[in-house]
Amino acid sequence: MRKFFVTVIALIALGLYTDSSYAQQDAQYTQYMYNPLSVNPAYAGSRDVFSFVGLYRSQWVGLEGAPTTMNFSLHSPVGKKVGLGVNFTRDEIFIADESYIDVSFSYTLDVSEKSKLAFGIQGGAHLLNIDSNKLNTGPFNNGDSDTEINIDNKFSPQVGAGLFYYTNKFYLGLSVPNILQTEHYDESSNSNNSSATAEERVNYYMMTGYTFDVSENLKFKPALLTKVVEGSPLQVDLSANFLIYEKLTLGAAYRWSAALSGLIGFQVSDQIMLGFAYDRETTELQQYNDGSLEFFLRFELFKRNDGLKNPRFF
Repeated sequence: MRKFFVTVIALIALGLYTDSSYAQQDAQYTQYMYNPLSVNPAYAGSRDVFSFVGLYRSQWVGLEGAPTTMNFSLHSPVGKKVGLGVNFTRDEIFIADESYIDVSFSYTLDVSEKSKLAFGIQGGAHLLNIDSNKLNTGPFNNGDSDTEINIDNKFSPQVGAGLFYYTNKFYLGLSVPNILQTEHYDESSNSNNSSATAEERVNYYMMTGYTFDVSENLKFKPALLTKVVEGSPLQVDLSANFLIYEKLTLGAAYRWSAALSGLIGFQVSDQIMLGFAYDRETTELQQYNDGSLEFFLRFELFKRNDGLKNPRFF
């Protein structure tokens, strides 16, 4: 029972559920540097191969109703300058679940002999489901019908855009995965017939990273991701990874005023990479959960073009 009350208080304090509104933010990933397509459509086709990524994240393990996220994406070049991609995300948190599917298109220009600039757009669908009946069953029973919010798989369109500049060692991306700010209403949400609102807010992203050659068999790969959402604190993720013999990746990450993370990755073959991350909260919430777990798989169907002399690590 104590764990239940801690869960509800923590989730309400984080603004994930209130009596009158649900404010949606995009899912967060610790291993974002391996799958920029999840937030930037301009990344589609940039690896010059057919690339598939799967990611599963279980956040705040041990807290009932804590977020879980599944993400699958695939992308490939379909011409000399054109790339296409598909991204699917499933988010579950507390009494809500969301599904996204987006199709991305990118067009790439050669800025110089070693650098490229890609423009990307994406379109898709978002389904939102909020079931406050879960509050009135089992350990979530609070006996208060005035807190009901019921939204049944409401559809909203997704339209996004992005820029992605990159060389073999450096990248910089700017993106807005969804520029539409949609509000969902449920006119019969409680006994007073007042409206419950779920709002999808615009998320702005900036990501960058660089690969430093420390020695012949050791590379240092710092990366930075920032996210800005109206009405929410600035989110900053800073990571530092070391790549050993172009096979083993070891690193750490810090999410500003939120968590510390450890990362490990292994390039099993030219086609397959596996990754794992463990996050530990730096806030008071840490004492009520066992951390967050994230698993990552990248599979590439065929080897890179013979003309690409230096393999990229993002």
